[in-house]
Amino acid sequence: MLRASARFVLLLSGLSAAAAHAQSVEFTKEKFGADKEAYKDAVRELRAGDDAYQADPARYALALPHYLAAQQRNPDNAALNAKIGDCYLHSGTKALALPYLQHAQALAPVADPRTHYLLGRALHLNAKWAEAIKEYQLSAPMGRGGKKAADGELTVTADDLARRVRECRNGQELEKHPVRVFVDNAGPEVNSAYADYGPVVAADEASMLFTSRRPNGPGAPKDPDGDSYFEDIYQTAWLGKAWRTAANLRAPVNTDGHDATVGLAPDGQRLLVYVDENGGDLQESNLRGTAWGKPQRLGSRINSRYHESSAAYSPNGRFLYYVSDKPEGGRGGRDIYKIEIEGKGPAENLGPVINTPYGEEGVFMMPDGQTMYFSSEGHNSMGGYDIFKSVFANGKWSEPENLGWPINTPDDDVFFVTSASGRHGYYSSDRPGGQGGKDVYRVTFLGPEKPPVLSEESQLLASRLAPVAQILLAPPVIMATAKVTILKGTVTDAATQQPLEASIDLIDNKLNEVIATFHSNATSGKYLVSLPSGTNYGIVVRQDGYLFHSENFDLPASATYAEIIKDIPLKKLEVGVVIVLNNIFFDTGKAILRPESTAELERLRKLLAEQPTVKLEMAGHTDNVGKPAANRDLSQRRAQAVVTYLTQHGIAPDRLTAAGYGDTRPVVPNATKAGRQLNRRTEFKVTGK
Repeated sequence: MLRASARFVLLLSGLSAAAAHAQSVEFTKEKFGADKEAYKDAVRELRAGDDAYQADPARYALALPHYLAAQQRNPDNAALNAKIGDCYLHSGTKALALPYLQHAQALAPVADPRTHYLLGRALHLNAKWAEAIKEYQLSAPMGRGGKKAADGELTVTADDLARRVRECRNGQELEKHPVRVFVDNAGPEVNSAYADYGPVVAADEASMLFTSRRPNGPGAPKDPDGDSYFEDIYQTAWLGKAWRTAANLRAPVNTDGHDATVGLAPDGQRLLVYVDENGGDLQESNLRGTAWGKPQRLGSRINSRYHESSAAYSPNGRFLYYVSDKPEGGRGGRDIYKIEIEGKGPAENLGPVINTPYGEEGVFMMPDGQTMYFSSEGHNSMGGYDIFKSVFANGKWSEPENLGWPINTPDDDVFFVTSASGRHGYYSSDRPGGQGGKDVYRVTFLGPEKPPVLSEESQLLASRLAPVAQILLAPPVIMATAKVTILKGTVTDAATQQPLEASIDLIDNKLNEVIATFHSNATSGKYLVSLPSGTNYGIVVRQDGYLFHSENFDLPASATYAEIIKDIPLKKLEVGVVIVLNNIFFDTGKAILRPESTAELERLRKLLAEQPTVKLEMAGHTDNVGKPAANRDLSQRRAQAVVTYLTQHGIAPDRLTAAGYGDTRPVVPNATKAGRQLNRRTEFKVTGK
């Protein structure tokens, strides 16, 4: 059996060879001679195709099999070949349009403007830039069906034609400078023979959800307003080398109508869903254990009576970036907006640097909180939607950068998302070699090429007179990665090791402000938090009936991508329990509390206020650097500083004691810098309930 690519080559060569010696042949009785049944059958198929093709809106998928059947009876009719090409241009196999349109032009060399335009589109979509420009320039503005029409009825305007030519010129330039990437099909575990698109991935790439228009079971109904099945959401997980076979999410997320993926919170616990209601609305589903809950409609500040099609959370979950075609405040087509989810103010249009008079779609914010990816028909697109990148710095968005060839193609490339590291991207593309229609692809960014260098001295012994130079590779090029740290792990009960659902507060210690709150999974206890570089973070894990647990991550602005696994056992309030206060800070060699300690001190004060009978011993510890007596004195003064703060803020002195242990109770050996840092700590011990 021939592969699809081989059949395409044979089809192209066959049609071209036939066209070299043929003229357009009409569907007449004379053409079919004595074979009256063949003539009737061809005309019947032609009329059935025309009924679908000329419908409003046109039903290209319904028309195509009828036209192909008629073409089997008469392969040399120019108008029919042009219609077949047009149908393929509106299908999931656009590349098949080209030979039919070339055949149509060869059969009728003085083609009408519409045939030139369709052939231009087919050449454009096959990245034949110069040939496409020539056909666009031979075309002209036209109305429906290629007929000359009044300006208000034009379906292809002079601006459309000029834009197509600009896209081809953009494509010529971008293809000259391809980016170093691997673009790999996500495989049959994800993609099907139907349209698959809209991937969203957890920050650590452990799971992915996407939209598919495959049948969800035997006898699945088709969308009455189109020619394909209803959209449903599917989920898969990364197994280390491949994706698990995707499964339908089913109810309550998927319904009898259209349900599509829109965005996923970095921790994978909240899912934004598109539903076909009120013109197209955004809803949110929460992961409870292993099951996604019934999606809830986002408020009227986000959803309008127009079409809201895609969205993305900011890393802290406070803001939503979303796409809408509402005319109020828009710049044309679909625009990208930003809104504070729990705020009261209106949405903010991101402005002319990002939004163009054409369409924008598929917005995504990286976990670094600064880098935005989106698709646009404007800027320097090479055709359809191209993927662009912009960075927010110094209060403004940078000029969008086209991700380039071969990530972008002349067709639609949209719904681009990345892993937190920025090493991999996932998106939807319609390109040759897929499983069928749109497919989900994975991009691996390779970074700049390592140039070869010529060593100054020969590494090979040839002769004293003619040394042989050896070509060596230059030092490895450092791959730029996102400036974000992924903290993940499992929250458990310290005594039973059973997973816990807990609140996880993310605190800016410098501002003494909670900037985000997350939750561990109710069933697995797993959590994931994204920490953009450039902040001193306090992480506080809380659950009713347990003492809080704190961690500290002071990430400089230069910190590149890292992934830290930190399992957190929560301890119940019992005599003898010891809790380390990781967000208590002192300057080196001093016992004066730094301002960044305030949030942690207030948590401790609140705990004592809520538990009026609890008594604590505050303990200070040092590493083994310095004299033991000096270390004991410093640790004692630091413990006393915490006690003094608490008593000055309303806690009775008889509930608190201070003890300085110096370097006598290390938790790890002092052999390394990291070990010494862990041993320098402030903690409390429950001495009474």
